[in-house]
Amino acid sequence: MFIEERILTLFKNNAHHTLTYWSVFFSFGLCIAFLGPTILDLQCQTSSTLSQITWVFFAQQFCLLIGSSIAGVFKKTLFSALSTLFVSAVVISVVFAIIPLCNNVLLLAVAMAVSGLAMGLIDTIANIQLVTIYQKDSAMFLQALHFFIGFGALVSPLIADPFLSDSGCGNHTGNATQAMIHHHRNMLRNSPMASHSINESIGAPEGPQGEESTVHYAFWIMSIINLPVPLAVLFLMYRERLFPCSPRSPSLMDKDELALENQQGDTETPEAGGHGSIFSCCQNDNLRGLPVSFFMIHIMGGLVLFMTDGIVGAYAGFVYTYAVEEPMSLPHKTAGYLASIFWAAITAGRLVSIPLNYRFKPVKLLLVNLVGVIVTVLMLLIFYTNHIFLFVGTGFCGLFLSSIFPCMLAFTEDILDYQGCATTVLVTSAGMGEMVMTLLVGMIIESQGSYSFLVIGLVVACLGFIAFMGLMFFNRMHRNYLTGTGKKSAMVEVTVARQNGAVGSEQRGAEGS
Repeated sequence: MFIEERILTLFKNNAHHTLTYWSVFFSFGLCIAFLGPTILDLQCQTSSTLSQITWVFFAQQFCLLIGSSIAGVFKKTLFSALSTLFVSAVVISVVFAIIPLCNNVLLLAVAMAVSGLAMGLIDTIANIQLVTIYQKDSAMFLQALHFFIGFGALVSPLIADPFLSDSGCGNHTGNATQAMIHHHRNMLRNSPMASHSINESIGAPEGPQGEESTVHYAFWIMSIINLPVPLAVLFLMYRERLFPCSPRSPSLMDKDELALENQQGDTETPEAGGHGSIFSCCQNDNLRGLPVSFFMIHIMGGLVLFMTDGIVGAYAGFVYTYAVEEPMSLPHKTAGYLASIFWAAITAGRLVSIPLNYRFKPVKLLLVNLVGVIVTVLMLLIFYTNHIFLFVGTGFCGLFLSSIFPCMLAFTEDILDYQGCATTVLVTSAGMGEMVMTLLVGMIIESQGSYSFLVIGLVVACLGFIAFMGLMFFNRMHRNYLTGTGKKSAMVEVTVARQNGAVGSEQRGAEGS
């Protein structure tokens, strides 16, 4: 059989939980991908510049980082974990509904910050729950989990694309500068009609420009599409009888203790596994006396995801802006498909990685993916004026980036025997990478031009590969440490057994006399 019967049985026993966690990551994907293709319409809606709208990305990613860091506090019981996922999914739908009402960049940043907090909670809790359930078999289930991020991120640009403005700034008023108008609709400068509209708008104090924006319909559609997700979490809580008012349900404490016992074992506490918040990980007494290699594995793995997830966030956020600027100068509707292609490639890559993780070790997939990202971005730099290769390269870039996060998560957890803080550290590092890289790329594109978008990507990809080499070095060092302590532990166990045997013989001799 392609998949072992044991793994199928494990999945069947935890199918409801697993499917629910997968569906929640669909919400995560919806929320992470819509900013890229809608960035110019949101600039018009909020009358902001590129550098100002970049802070909206920063607000989302910064709060995603905060949510990832504190999420461990909310997973100590099954009830608190599922309640947090339910509230987070509801918040995402609400944020989608109110984005069209945000007429200045500050309100939009606050809305995105709230959604980022919800996304961070979802990210950490869903990953931790799956790792806790499947342990050493978690790699393929994590790939499926992150497939749903790609699926949600694929749906989001496809919904937005029909509603994107292509010949005007919608509700944008004439108090913006000519430079911002040039950035918004650079491709249209050769059109006499567009030039006439721009010239009129510079002198006009008020009034809409061009066509009326309809992008708000896209946000409302995404809000409705996301509603089944919190309902799915609510149904799981009902099936698990976690509501205090359930007449025939066991007490809440008994139910939570039973869930934790099934997922973590009778003698292991939630913090013993190292899957608490980032703060509890740093204060964990179990980490004292551990070798340097143990901590360096966390650091190197976090650096790899800092770089690679930073590329994902920056590429998804700014490939549309890069495509409509020189030297590409693609039409806006055509450029809008780049984000869909990128997330479609990530979705397909994560789907293909599910059976690949069953056949190949995560470390081999990581090596292939990291090298593939470097080669792809280098080729995009070489053929920077080729429209066709931009689409092809975007697809390959998404394919190679797709499975790095779940592979790294499974790889580091396996190295540390699920006793470190790998999940929390890696999720936090990935969120920090997206936050920093998105802000950095947005600022550099505005000051240095769109070509710097790919240059930054290549440099960051190379740094990620160097961090991966460091991870392999410390992995070997840690294995040597474990081999040495294993031998010592075996000798200690033999000595203790002999002492116990000697004591038992003396006691039997005393009883016989």
